[in-house]
Amino acid sequence: MTLPAIMPEEAKKLIASGAALIDIREPDEHARENIPEAHPLPLSAIENGARLGPLEPHDVVIFHCQSGMRSSQHAQKLAKLAEPAQVMLLAGGLEAWKKDGLEILADKSQPIPIMRQVQIVAGTLILLGVVLGYTVNQGFFLMSGLVGAGLLFAGISGFCGMVRLLAWLPWNRR
Repeated sequence: MTLPAIMPEEAKKLIASGAALIDIREPDEHARENIPEAHPLPLSAIENGARLGPLEPHDVVIFHCQSGMRSSQHAQKLAKLAEPAQVMLLAGGLEAWKKDGLEILADKSQPIPIMRQVQIVAGTLILLGVVLGYTVNQGFFLMSGLVGAGLLFAGISGFCGMVRLLAWLPWNRR
């Protein structure tokens, strides 16, 4: 399903006239950086049955994520969630909003989103395994292979052990 995508300036005007802006990013992403008018409703909560309040056909709901990709991928689910309202997507998401120079709230004291932390740690371990495998002992290549296997497993199963481990670190605790 394709929903109409609107540019940030047009979305800003609609929000000023009463449209609801819904941020479907995860809580850690929203806490670090968000659009002031956005109401957080993470995609994970939607998948677990979270609902929007009662909506009328004349209501306008605009969904956004970081880049517009998640919103587009889940358009059908978002349209169903906001029935019978008019549903739109913010083209380019938060990144486009910032690029247009519109106001955001940023709290850099919040940790970077956990999935970015996973990418940093996994990338570092893979690179380290390759460098050590070439310079110290070929056995270090196994480390890169194990991290790759873990990422493959996470992608297939939806369970990421590294996310669970990183969530225990002090800066990720709420």
